[in-house]
Amino acid sequence: MTELKISIENVNPAVLWGPNNDHFEIIKKQYPKLKLVARGSELKVLGDDHELSVFDEKFNHLLNHVEKFENLNITDLERILGSNTTPKAAAEPAAGDKSTTGEVLVFGPNGILVKARTANQKRMVSAIDKNDIVFAIGPAGTGKTYTAVALAVRALKNKEIKRIILTRPAVEAGENLGFLPGDLKEKIDPYLRPLYDALDDMIPAEKLKVYLENRTIEIAPLAFMRGRTLDNCFVILDEAQNATDMQLKMFLTRMGPTAKFIVTGDVTQIDLPKKQQSGLHTALRILTDIKGIEIIYLTGEDVVRHKLVKRILEAYGDIQ
Repeated sequence: MTELKISIENVNPAVLWGPNNDHFEIIKKQYPKLKLVARGSELKVLGDDHELSVFDEKFNHLLNHVEKFENLNITDLERILGSNTTPKAAAEPAAGDKSTTGEVLVFGPNGILVKARTANQKRMVSAIDKNDIVFAIGPAGTGKTYTAVALAVRALKNKEIKRIILTRPAVEAGENLGFLPGDLKEKIDPYLRPLYDALDDMIPAEKLKVYLENRTIEIAPLAFMRGRTLDNCFVILDEAQNATDMQLKMFLTRMGPTAKFIVTGDVTQIDLPKKQQSGLHTALRILTDIKGIEIIYLTGEDVVRHKLVKRILEAYGDIQ
């Protein structure tokens, strides 16, 4: 019996082995004549020379895939190792799996698994796979922004797009940004903080810093989108209920041929002046039947914050 040692130090073991080591179990079942032992940054494999040679070639293809795309799903395993994988773990797909059961969208730093956790969040995943514009409408705490950012990060990691652009209308929610200290960026950044928080859960800090510096990821107020053509990118307009008719029309018409747009909003939390109409209401009325656009309505059943949030929203009448 021969021993083969393979280094896995260049890949994220959480991605390679999958949630609860599901991928590792699949690999072991695919090669029952071999004994596999994973410790730290090394995999030891025991078996006869022929089996080891076949395994070594296939497993290195697997490592190359994980290193390049930073994700791995059941379909990848079947394609790279062979078609005999029929794991129980299929009920818990890994990153990038297009099924909507237990969707894991992104493997974040420190073992964070970013999933579509509710029925309507899973509908968002399915909708963006089939459409180029998706509206996700619902009250606070339903995960619409978080899921949208996860879909954008997944697309970037899968090299489906080259850039992510995250934007919000610069409308104060009861505060006056003009009295905040600092330059424009320092005034606006706290307002855009929820987008940064979502990214922090999905991309390692150093890599996120690089992405922001080289504008692979751009976070900016909606006004900064005027006059641009946004192509080969994933664009999210958050808090769209605070965009006017003209602003929302301007945003949607920035779309290039190979872009994906997600618009999120909560029609119960409009911060525009009383006499100004939310452009989101208009968009939801006139864009409903256009092919390539899908509207997902999230409800109280999708609230993923503390259990009291749902009760608070019910008390305020935001959800039924």
